[in-house]
Amino acid sequence: MGKIAFVFSGQGDQFPGMGQELSTQYPAAKAVFDLCDCIRPATSAQCFCGTEEELKETKNTQPCLFAVELAAATVLTDAGIAPDAVAGFSLGEVVAMTFAGLVDSATGFRLVCRRGELMQRAAEACDTSMAAVVKLDSDTVISLCSKYPAVYPVNFNCPGQISVAGESAQMTAFAADVKNAGGRAIPLKVKGGFHSPFMNRAAESFADELSKVKFQKGNTVLYSNKTARPYTDDICGLLSAQICNPVRWEELIRNMLEEGIDTFIEIGPGKTLSNMIKKIHADARVYSTAEMQTVLREVAGC
Repeated sequence: MGKIAFVFSGQGDQFPGMGQELSTQYPAAKAVFDLCDCIRPATSAQCFCGTEEELKETKNTQPCLFAVELAAATVLTDAGIAPDAVAGFSLGEVVAMTFAGLVDSATGFRLVCRRGELMQRAAEACDTSMAAVVKLDSDTVISLCSKYPAVYPVNFNCPGQISVAGESAQMTAFAADVKNAGGRAIPLKVKGGFHSPFMNRAAESFADELSKVKFQKGNTVLYSNKTARPYTDDICGLLSAQICNPVRWEELIRNMLEEGIDTFIEIGPGKTLSNMIKKIHADARVYSTAEMQTVLREVAGC
């Protein structure tokens, strides 16, 4: 085995009951949920017992996924699994930044709570939605988006899959164009047009929040959604700008591969990132904490 990366998932993989097994089986995970509950009461209850509709609300999704992901990552480190680099998809970048030691867990959780509130407010200001476009190349999707004044390519996930954000009124016609071009537009389980100009105000407000934080040097290489490269000293700029700019995930993973990373562990309740990474590089070793026992057995030897 070469180098290991932890990759923290974004919105969309949430489901009622997520994290409950982690909290029950691993004291280290329960400690993370307890911390989150102290800052945002009933976060764990929302993860374990919240409805699907409740968990779709961005102000709920982001803190709940943060809790689940940081808890899972803590279980891995307790088992002796240490990553050589970390990255996170959208909100997952806040978890990755926290895990990498740029802020403590409490500060990271407060930041993600605020991020979720700001992004929900921006989403509620206009009727927007997102869809994953599959079976088309990037140039075709970009060209189709250019026909519409309020439809944007926002997440470059993997070959043949790009997420698009736009005004709901224009997304129906856009989906028809995608179909005519030989692709398919699959609606995403999010409420808002994230990583697009619809989020400009949220990004500005989040930058104000970040400016109040004293960041530490960190202990692990952290990759940026905005640049697809390791973080520079401009933590505030990179972390706020990713809210209203595309996620360059495919490029980010390819850059990790070039640095010798060959094992990726998706930290989160699902396997969305795992599936993307396998499409980017079929020979990569990919695991997900959705199957924690497999990760502990095959990576940590537990």
